[in-house]
Amino acid sequence: MKLIVYLSLLPLILCSISNIRKNNYLSNDNGHDISNTSNRGKVSIIGAGFYGTQTAFRLAQYDIFHTIVLTDIIDGRSEGIALDLNHCSSLEGFNTNIIGITTENDKGYEKTADSDIIIITAGIPRKPGMSRSDLININTKIITNVVTNIIKYSPNAIIIVVSNPLDEMTALTQIVSKFPHNRVIGQAGVLDSSRMSYFVSKKLNVPVSKVVSLTLGSHGETMVPIISKCKVNGLPLRDLLNEMDIEEICNRTRDGGTEIVSLLKTGSAYFCPASAACKMAKAIMLDTKEILPCHTWVSGQYGLEGLYIGVEAEISRQGATVIESSLSSLELKHLKSSAEIIKSKQKSLLDILSLNNT
Repeated sequence: MKLIVYLSLLPLILCSISNIRKNNYLSNDNGHDISNTSNRGKVSIIGAGFYGTQTAFRLAQYDIFHTIVLTDIIDGRSEGIALDLNHCSSLEGFNTNIIGITTENDKGYEKTADSDIIIITAGIPRKPGMSRSDLININTKIITNVVTNIIKYSPNAIIIVVSNPLDEMTALTQIVSKFPHNRVIGQAGVLDSSRMSYFVSKKLNVPVSKVVSLTLGSHGETMVPIISKCKVNGLPLRDLLNEMDIEEICNRTRDGGTEIVSLLKTGSAYFCPASAACKMAKAIMLDTKEILPCHTWVSGQYGLEGLYIGVEAEISRQGATVIESSLSSLELKHLKSSAEIIKSKQKSLLDILSLNNT
């Protein structure tokens, strides 16, 4: 009798096991349901160097995009990297499809069509003996070509710019694309703030998760650390460190990229920069409305007008919305000084564009 009961229940048991297996299969280690791709987006990454490759890998691990397109001008490079990354999908638990595309002049960009987000990493790094103006001239031509092509196929995308020099390339991307300013964002503050948090945690020997840091302004020499917003376990940084130690941390943060370049001898940082760009892309795709420091267009906030500069912004599916917070009088002074330098850089960019168009 018991055997008959057990046999009658067997189909129900097997069905339950099947559903459990199905549910486990359709959710990855990040807790995202991967069974329905209709609400997941598409992101294109322009440039398959170390930065672009690491960005593609991290975004795939998030498993919030149905497609990642990775492009490069070197024949076969992006295709090979994409295949290698796709081989990781079973191990890493993501269902995102990564496509590699070789681009040449205006060819190949059609594969980026209908991207929700485009991350531009293209451009060359500054080389020994190269002047800053040389770098701007070369990367201006590269970014102009890239932007001209991507907007043909993704007119509604949000663009994240990481190419250097960032102040000029972010402004250039908006000028060429003619996108609303909120849909062109430069990545810098997330990176610099993360570096600062690390240096603070090491100085005080505390977990980095207990540190909150904020940097505004430019990316580099005119970066403005906002010490009044820096806290450790909820305590103001100035209650824990003297001014000399704080200045040391600020200087090391400001020169963080240069320090890495000097250690590597060839190449530059890409792990933390990629993580920063991915954090921004995730906030956009999931519409988190997270407040992050990034290069955003200001129109009156902090008394600044008509330029891209590092400020806090709410990041969502609409792009970036500037959030103006209170700063000390000295911090505001430094931010305005940074803005003057950035504005002169962006004016020089307009001069270069005028020359290129004559």
